[in-house]
Amino acid sequence: MKTSSLFVPAVLVALLAGCAGSVEPEYAPRELTAIQPQVDIDRDWNQSIGEGLGVARYPITPALDSGVLFAADQSGLVRAIDAESGERQWQVELGTPISSGLRAVAGRVYLGTRNGEVVALDQSSGEELWRSRVSSEVLAPPQANSRLLVVQSVDGAITALDRTTGEEQWVYNSNEPALTLRGTGTPQVIDQVTFAGFANGRLVTLDNRSGQALWDMRVAVPQGRSEVERLVDLDGQPLLTRDGRLYVTSYNGRLLALEATSGETLWERESSSYLSPMLVGDTLFTVNEASHMLALDALSGRVIWESDALEGRWLTSPTFVNGRIAVGDYEGYIHLFDAQSGELVGRRDVGDGISLEPIGNGQRLYVITDDGELNAFGVSDTDN
Repeated sequence: MKTSSLFVPAVLVALLAGCAGSVEPEYAPRELTAIQPQVDIDRDWNQSIGEGLGVARYPITPALDSGVLFAADQSGLVRAIDAESGERQWQVELGTPISSGLRAVAGRVYLGTRNGEVVALDQSSGEELWRSRVSSEVLAPPQANSRLLVVQSVDGAITALDRTTGEEQWVYNSNEPALTLRGTGTPQVIDQVTFAGFANGRLVTLDNRSGQALWDMRVAVPQGRSEVERLVDLDGQPLLTRDGRLYVTSYNGRLLALEATSGETLWERESSSYLSPMLVGDTLFTVNEASHMLALDALSGRVIWESDALEGRWLTSPTFVNGRIAVGDYEGYIHLFDAQSGELVGRRDVGDGISLEPIGNGQRLYVITDDGELNAFGVSDTDN
């Protein structure tokens, strides 16, 4: 059982490591410098989503499906919004605090709660279809295939529920260390198997018929004297390509490219990250614990470019929008990188801090701030 946890920002981990007798914080937030904008980031609409993420900054990421955004706050408010116009379609109060990101697929919206419940809502009306209990609090958005809803909870358990009824199908338990980052990995689920990373530094592939492990491997090895220095969480979501490559990040560990069927390592590099990577074409984009943005050749692991311009600014996972790479930061800025060169080409002050990955959709970027302000921005080339 998880006995203690830390909030995700790497700066906080560094502070605690310093208190434990290590070094001073390694990555102080870098001051922003002027850039020459090459893109316009124009707000199309915005609206407040209840109480936002709360003091604990729960990772309640919105979900986009079939032109509708689904967003929630930490108190239990869930809202459906037309992604083009920003008009509200429905709103429901669940009566229980929400803690996880949302997943919208095949006419339903799934989410997890602080008291270990998983809730399924109808996309068209917000009607609650079923509610099931898992072993503990859920922070990662539930993940679906054609039959199952797979849920990772903070105690290290993976629970598979019937997607239609919510009935439990199987449970896989892992051994969690005494101290972990505040968060969990998000499983990558396909029809046959589930890929899941854990706070003990291991990556496991589970047979979706039974929940039995097909293979598992250690991605990160605990090192150092203190429990903080020995954190090795796999808090990002494994990234699976159509041709069977699997990319995995780890905190205080490695960035790995694997052959998904066997777990064979294709390439690796030392890199500490608690964020999910992103693939665009044959380029892999990742943000490390120092908030450096890296672009790598996905086939070889060769670094194409690396930017430290936003070092220490607690960046979100990256997203792709209109040919650019977008991230948010702790002060409430959206930053856009040129995907080819790594040059910063756009910036927008949104207001409150941004902890959650923006959603890119063509030339539109959706961003929710920690205080619950949901924004839609159009991203286009400047006229210069």
